[in-house]
Parts: sequence; structure tokens; C-alpha cells
Amino acid sequence: MTGTVYLKPAREARVLSGHPWVFASDIDRAQRGVNPGDVVRVQAARGRFLGQAVYNPHSQITLRMLNYDEGVIDSAFIKQRMREAISYRRQAADINCCRLIYAESDGLPAVIADKFAGVISLQILSLGMVRFEKDIIEALVEELKPRGIWERNDVPVRELEGMRQSAGLLYGSVPDQVEITENGLKLLVDVKRGQKTGYFLDQKENRAALAPFCPGSRVLDICTHTGGFALHAAMYGAGEVTGVDLSEHALAGARENARHSGFTNTRFVQANAFDYLREQSDAGAQYDLIILDPPAFAKNKPSLPGATKGYKEINLRALKMLKPGGVLVTCSCSQAMLPERFRQVILDSANDAGKTLQQVEWRAQAKDHPMLLASPETHYLKCGIFRVLR
Repeated sequence: MTGTVYLKPAREARVLSGHPWVFASDIDRAQRGVNPGDVVRVQAARGRFLGQAVYNPHSQITLRMLNYDEGVIDSAFIKQRMREAISYRRQAADINCCRLIYAESDGLPAVIADKFAGVISLQILSLGMVRFEKDIIEALVEELKPRGIWERNDVPVRELEGMRQSAGLLYGSVPDQVEITENGLKLLVDVKRGQKTGYFLDQKENRAALAPFCPGSRVLDICTHTGGFALHAAMYGAGEVTGVDLSEHALAGARENARHSGFTNTRFVQANAFDYLREQSDAGAQYDLIILDPPAFAKNKPSLPGATKGYKEINLRALKMLKPGGVLVTCSCSQAMLPERFRQVILDSANDAGKTLQQVEWRAQAKDHPMLLASPETHYLKCGIFRVLR
């Protein structure tokens, strides 16, 4: 029998709006016998039934909503959610290389599954969803018949949920490297040790958007990681491409991928992004296309002032090095940095650099990372493409 968790008075508005999270500060009490990880009924203080959720009193996100009716939450429910998510990817994405499951956006809280050719990288970051791991794996196998499934639960957020970090084989066999094809570019992905699930699929469509601006261009890719943007630029006809990252391990992957594709016009430099941009700017370097794709500077709202300074610094330096007609592709994956604030940072940077910008495109994460309209947290990636007028 499913237990009940009761909210404090007037704390149900977020749930009624469709937001999938209920925070610890909203909880009044849990019914006796309810345990961490249980699926529970959620009830407003005045008795209104709100839905069902997975419960973890040890997490700040205490309830993660699963549905808003009295339906049974069981293996069949989870497998149906999985089938719906995969069906959407078949419709809107490249099923051979995409995010299959995007957590709350797909009604599967804190579950992430990325497909790299025949291999699936899986994360389950909520205590309540771990109970459904077998069902999740079975659904992936039934629907996609992968070569292997690799667990990437080696992230600190698991400990906040009261779980240990872990990584390893869940099904079949997984090689040390998997070859994928992204936008026609062949890349080697390290599913076992690569950052997060192995590769950043969310920028897939943004990397394709580079194509018109690359032929013959001198390109600088800051925070290149394993070379995603840089190698696309090379494929799209850039004359010269420089990728910069602080991680030598990531750069080794970028160099290997450049060799794998036979590119001879790329070089990769280990350096701090801020230092490299400052040095190049002070030296009067000029580029036709600059890509800024840094890690999240703002992990939460209190860190926004410092993050704003960081984003302004790198955008200002980049703009100083772009010729008239040059193109800036600038990204933020900080969820707390809302789109309008990020756009203002770019405008302030342009004003300080004495440049006038045309907005060519304002983009977000790829369609295989769909946003839940009621949850701003699912819209985290901003990608602006701007042309320098003068």
C-alpha cells in the first residue's frame, strides 16, 4: 500500500503548475511507515490529492513527481514511459546517437540515458528511481537491442541522495571506445571514462549550425573538451582551427579524433581559457569565428554575480579578436543564468569591446533534450550566434 506525504499549507502551487519537484521546505510530514525511496501519494494540507512521487527525505528535492493521478506505479508504468521517450527520439532525433531519456522531461525523474551507436550510457541519480533499474534496463534492451549498457553513476550528486557512486557494465559488452557519427563526422567516444555520460550530445544541433561560417575561416574553439565544435569546423571547411582546453586528457581525445578523421588543419592547446584569451587579445590576434563553450560558471543563484563576470570576461576578449563580419558562437550551460541575463552579458561585452552585433540565431539544447515547459531547470543550455557588424 502506498503511503502519503503531506505538504505544508499553501505549498501545492508548484505541483499544480506541473513542476516535477517538491523541496524539503514544502513538506509537512510523511505518513508513518514511509521509507526513503518509496513511491508515495502527495497530498496538500487541505486534503487535495496532487499525484504520486518518489520520496527521499535526505535530499533537498524530497519529492520527484511521477504522475498526477491514482494509477499504479509499477514495472509496466516505467516501461511505457521508456517506450514513449524512445518513440519520440525515433521521430525527432538520430536514434543511433542521441539522448534517449532526459529525466523529468520524459517523466522519469533523474534518469539519463545516452545512446552512442550500439552502446547506451545510463545514469540513475534518484534513490526512488533505483528501484526501477531492472525495468529501465529491460526496456532499453527490448526496444533497442544494444550491444551493451554502461553505468555512469560516478557522480557526487548520488551521495546527496544517500547512494554510493558506481560505474560498470550493466548489460552485454562495452568497448573502451565507441565510434559514433554526429552530423556526418565520425568521432570516438570514451563511454567508460569520458566526462558525464561520455560526450556532450546537447550541442549536436548547435555544432551543425557552424557550417555556413566555416569555409576558409580562422577558428578558435575555447573549452573544446574532446573537440566537438573544433572538429565540426574542420569538417565544414575551416582553414585553420585551434582548440583550447585545460584538460590534457580531453585534448588527447580531441587529437585522436582529429587523426581519426584525417584533419591536418587542427591544433589543440592546453591552457586556461581566461589566460589564453587574454594573451591572444593583448597580442592583437584576429579570428573569423570564435566558439565559447565553457563549463557551468553558475551552479546556483548565489554564484551568479561571479559567473556573470566570468561570462563577460571571455565574451569581451573574444569580441575584441573578431574581425568585421566575424562570428561569435557563445554558450552557457548554467541553468541559473537565465536567457535574458545571458543575452545582456553579451550586449554589455559588445559595448565594452566597441562592437555592434547582429543576432543570427538564438539556440538551446538539441531536440533530444526536450524542455518541460513547467520546469525552467530543463532549459539550461543557451547558444547565441552573433555576427560582428563593425
